[in-house]
Amino acid sequence: MKLFFSFWGLLSVLSLQFFCCEPNQEAKSPGDIMIGGLFPIHESVSKTGQCDRFSVARLAQSLMMVHAVEEINRSGELGNITLGFHIMDSCADVTTALRNTLSFMKMNPNGTDCQHSPRPPVTAVIGDYYSEISIAVTRHLNLEQIPQISYGATSGLLSDKTRFPSFLRTVPQDDHQAFAIVEILKKNNWTWVGVVATDGEYGRYAVERLRHHAAKNSICFAYINFLPEFLVDVSLNDSIAETVKNITDREKVSVIVSFAKPDHMKSIFNNLLENDKGKHKVWLASDNWSQAADCLDMKTWSLNDVGTVFGITLKSGDTSKFKRFLRNLDEDSDLCQNNPFLSDFLKRSPKASFQSKIEELANMSYPYAAFSIELAVRAIAATVKDLCVDKQCNISTLQPETFRDALKSAKFSMEGKKYSFNDYSDVDSGYDLILWRSSSQNTVDMSYSIGRFDIETKRLYISNVIDQITGVSSKCSTCYPGQMKVTNKGFPVCCYGCRNCSKNEYSNTTDSAQCYKCDENTEYSDEGSSSCKKRLDLFLKWGDPYHITLLAFTSLGAMLTLTVDVIFLARWNTPVVRSSVGPICIVLLFSLLCTFGSVPLFGARPSDEKCRARQVFFGLSFTLSVSCILVKSFKIILAFEFDPVTQDVLKKVYKPPAIIALCMAGQAVVCTVWLSYKAPQKASEPLDEKRLWFCNENSYPAFGAMLAYIGLLAILGFVLAFKGRKLPQCYNDAKFITFSMLIYFIAWIIFGPVYKNVKGEYHPAVEMVVIVISAYAILFCQFLIKCYIILFKQEKNTEAAFRQEVREFSYGSDRDVEGNRPDGVQNAALSLESLPLESLPLESLPSPESFQPLSDRRRSTNTDTQPFFPVSNAQPALPSSVLSLRKKPLQRFSSLPT
Repeated sequence: MKLFFSFWGLLSVLSLQFFCCEPNQEAKSPGDIMIGGLFPIHESVSKTGQCDRFSVARLAQSLMMVHAVEEINRSGELGNITLGFHIMDSCADVTTALRNTLSFMKMNPNGTDCQHSPRPPVTAVIGDYYSEISIAVTRHLNLEQIPQISYGATSGLLSDKTRFPSFLRTVPQDDHQAFAIVEILKKNNWTWVGVVATDGEYGRYAVERLRHHAAKNSICFAYINFLPEFLVDVSLNDSIAETVKNITDREKVSVIVSFAKPDHMKSIFNNLLENDKGKHKVWLASDNWSQAADCLDMKTWSLNDVGTVFGITLKSGDTSKFKRFLRNLDEDSDLCQNNPFLSDFLKRSPKASFQSKIEELANMSYPYAAFSIELAVRAIAATVKDLCVDKQCNISTLQPETFRDALKSAKFSMEGKKYSFNDYSDVDSGYDLILWRSSSQNTVDMSYSIGRFDIETKRLYISNVIDQITGVSSKCSTCYPGQMKVTNKGFPVCCYGCRNCSKNEYSNTTDSAQCYKCDENTEYSDEGSSSCKKRLDLFLKWGDPYHITLLAFTSLGAMLTLTVDVIFLARWNTPVVRSSVGPICIVLLFSLLCTFGSVPLFGARPSDEKCRARQVFFGLSFTLSVSCILVKSFKIILAFEFDPVTQDVLKKVYKPPAIIALCMAGQAVVCTVWLSYKAPQKASEPLDEKRLWFCNENSYPAFGAMLAYIGLLAILGFVLAFKGRKLPQCYNDAKFITFSMLIYFIAWIIFGPVYKNVKGEYHPAVEMVVIVISAYAILFCQFLIKCYIILFKQEKNTEAAFRQEVREFSYGSDRDVEGNRPDGVQNAALSLESLPLESLPLESLPSPESFQPLSDRRRSTNTDTQPFFPVSNAQPALPSSVLSLRKKPLQRFSSLPT
């Protein structure tokens, strides 16, 4: 870079020596303060060194400066001070620009004498449009500290005030433009784009800043093509061909960012549109060519062939005043006669009328140029006012350095808004975004603004019209919803692989960087899903056929329990009820009713309250049932135990209320510890598309302890009942207790492995079935036959029937060898039968062994002569035990449990 600037410094000296006396075209107007103007009125220099490719748009821009100067002078805001102008043509060439810049400096000669009669220098220079030229010119002007204000040079290099202290501009630097372009790309999710730029200071810096901002937003470049700066470069055609090939070969690249010059774009379009693969692209045009209508040859191609063109332009101004200025020009006016650039333009087409040529100029009046050029003139006018109107100054001795320093701190306004230069001598005016449209005259209309970019807030404001290209995709890779991006090593970040989201994960956007987890409590998703689906709640619902069946049996059991209860209460004083230990039976029926009532708590949607209540309610109610059975079994043993010592011990232990209370207290302790330590609570588990709701027992040892406690009481009752299984049929509930406990044991033994292995919504139904079976077993075995006798065999529900059955049980099949009962036994039985039921002396009945048939006793004792009772020929003698019964009637026999 240092070598580059040294080269231009040497070139400026050579220009001074060899070209200082050559005449050049210039447009001048006298004034107290002279303003230089440098415009690329010609766009190139031929091989012979002549300026060619006349630009009507650049001529219009030079006239904008003339118009702005005349407006300032007419306004009188500078008092008696007038502004003059001296306009030169840079021909878009650095060498030509440096040579013509000498006219603005003290070293500029007049006539053929290069050392005498120096002309007054200009106070400031407006121009040039291109950054490459401005970099060279400002270094040249800085030799005399003449300030330069560019209206189009946007390279960020010029913001370096150490190297370019005399350079100012009324436009922002290209870093902001690159940021705005990236915002457009990001907004439309264009991540794989092409870049075309002119190989110069402007293009190189713009591409570098574009890379910088694009990398932060994961935007990649499929290709970057630089075109030679000079149109006469022999490699230009090869560079154009390579650019066209890149555009046509990269079919996934639908968006191209271009920082090229207008003539370069014209060559690209003429070659690109010949190939169908090069048509219908989206172009993002920089301020370099965004308003260059002649880029597209509308005689050959249409805008529809090109595709969509978005233009980033410098802030636009109002061109209506300037267009009126042009239309008010007279062909014989001083401006038309004394401005060689304008006069040459008017003479170019003799057949065209003066007004048509003026209209051509008006049509080429770019709004951004009108704003930037007029703003530069107003900045100079504000500085003159600060130095020489508000204060006293000697214009003839006003030094450029003084003017430059005042210019940097000047405050100026335009169209009602105030402006000033920032610390980098730039005006951050912002950008406008335009959309190219076809007009009715088969031309391109570039005046349609669709948005703007605010530099201060760094925000892009864009209208809804951009939605017309929302379907355009420009991406190296695309991962669709349900997938996530996977980086491939060795490839650009924009070229990546795709992987389906795992089960219960999703992604709902294109090119998602990650998959998001569904809320597994309520949602699920299949592999590769773009959204989560609502899980169906799974539990034993009220309407489920199995649940309905279980509830029907439960209701039936509860109704049967209530029915039995009513029957027993209605026949309370009958022998069947009295022999069944009536009060204990009522408690047993109540416990069975509670057991049936616990069953519905196991179904429907679980809740913390239901989960805690169901096991506790069942545990306590069924413990009460088993406790009542245990008391009844105990009563049987006590009633038919005739050993005095054993009987006294059993009498002391046998306290039904205390036994039941003690049994219930043990279960209550187990349940209390369970609820206090780890209480059951509702829980859920994902099962594919459903969510299973269940009660988590939390502490299976506590759950097992509750069931084991019931089982322990049941085993004890079973053992006691088994011992009394051979009592009289009317009093013998022992066999039915034994049978009901066997059913209980079988049901709960099967329950364990089934409960462990069954999963899903029917898991609670397993325990429900076992509870119903256990309750039915007790209800049927304990009360079914009794209810049958009470209702349908009333002849057996009498005291006489009970005496007869006891007598038959006492005699059994004991007969002598001739088949006759012994007279003593017969007389004893008759005596027992004649006693009232309430006073039947059961304490003196023989021991359980003596209730065995006599034949069995004879076999066991090997005697056939010993009778059951003593026999007398005169008067039957009762055994002493039976005789004692008359003195001590037994009241407990009538209350003997089954």
